[in-house]
Amino acid sequence: VQLQASGGGLVQAGGSLRLSCAASGLTFSTYAAGWFRQAPGKEREFVAAIGWNGDGGSTYYADSAKGRFTISRDNAKNTVYLQMNSLIPEDTAVYSCAAKKWRTARTMATVAPADFDSWGQGTQVTVSS
Repeated sequence: VQLQASGGGLVQAGGSLRLSCAASGLTFSTYAAGWFRQAPGKEREFVAAIGWNGDGGSTYYADSAKGRFTISRDNAKNTVYLQMNSLIPEDTAVYSCAAKKWRTARTMATVAPADFDSWGQGTQVTVSS
């Protein structure tokens, strides 16, 4: 099971980025996927998640992401996306994706990092003021 995150970069405050997390080696529709971020000197934090197919496509967001970020998935492409709009400097962090089988979106926020089935490498997002 492998996840590959991409799409990070440098953007001005107010701008947008779309992150992608491509999965391989698994039946993607049976996995929930989530995005997490870690800023320098801070702990990793949950950003957004989307449930497995049996969860009806539910999504769940951290308060900091609500109204600005949208998570979606394309099972045919084995890919999860994070559309980030209205970016602010506080969004600067390394963003990583993770997957866990048969999970709902809401419960992805409480899974211990070591309990995910797979983690992708991070992609840097830098928002300048």
